[in-house]
Amino acid sequence: MTIQQLRRKIDEIDRKLIRLLGRRARYSLAIGRLKKAAGQPLFHRKRERQIAGKVRRANRGPLPDGAVQQLFEEILRVTRATVRESLRQQRRPRPRKTG
Repeated sequence: MTIQQLRRKIDEIDRKLIRLLGRRARYSLAIGRLKKAAGQPLFHRKRERQIAGKVRRANRGPLPDGAVQQLFEEILRVTRATVRESLRQQRRPRPRKTG
């Protein structure tokens, strides 16, 4: 394969990753809304440790386990922030339209 062909493959994978991350975030938002409605804590460190373990076990390389874990820690950090912000915006009263 040429460099250009390989880069096109990488671009295709990047687009898929973005779609999958979006789907993951939407599920996290839905879980956050359900937990809020049930009065449950939004985040559990135990669950995040479970995710980290599953990710390490699923990793078949060539990325080292530590690198994969760092990627998922960042995904979780961004997801937590997104869920918090989304729930915060839901609490804000919507401005009334005049006119």
